[in-house]
Amino acid sequence: MGEIIGLVKVTVVQGRRLVIRDFKTSDPYVVVKLGNQTAKTKVINSCLNPTWNEEFTFSVMEPVEALNLEVFDKDRFKSDDKMGTAHVSLQQIASAARLKKVVVQKASAGETRIRTVIPDSDNCLVTESHVSCIDDEVVQDVWLRLCGVESGEIGLKLKWVDLIPSPSK
Repeated sequence: MGEIIGLVKVTVVQGRRLVIRDFKTSDPYVVVKLGNQTAKTKVINSCLNPTWNEEFTFSVMEPVEALNLEVFDKDRFKSDDKMGTAHVSLQQIASAARLKKVVVQKASAGETRIRTVIPDSDNCLVTESHVSCIDDEVVQDVWLRLCGVESGEIGLKLKWVDLIPSPSK
């Protein structure tokens, strides 16, 4: 691996229409991976539309890797059941953070869209997503479709953190 180029704060917001893995429901949790870094949300019992709102911070290295998610159903007496996987490229938010330093002026209040990301093979996006600069922070909200299962989506908020803060104007 190369050098650390920044941090990404990943908020696992919620899930929608997750698959049933127990009798009538599931007990979902999400495992988030970036390279060899791993984080796990808490388990939400008996819920197919859970809200986690849990934030994790990962170091981003060059070359920029994809953020991977695995959703599981917690089982007490046997191994946990898979409820799907998803991934999203962090290349867009990383390059937008570099671009922000050049293009977006700190004085501009509100939201400035830097880049639009469309669903393709580099991600599991449900719909297009926008990388934006909001109050001098580079952010991206995404909805990811879970692969390998009949249904399910996971909503994330991504926020880029520069290792060296930009100078104040």
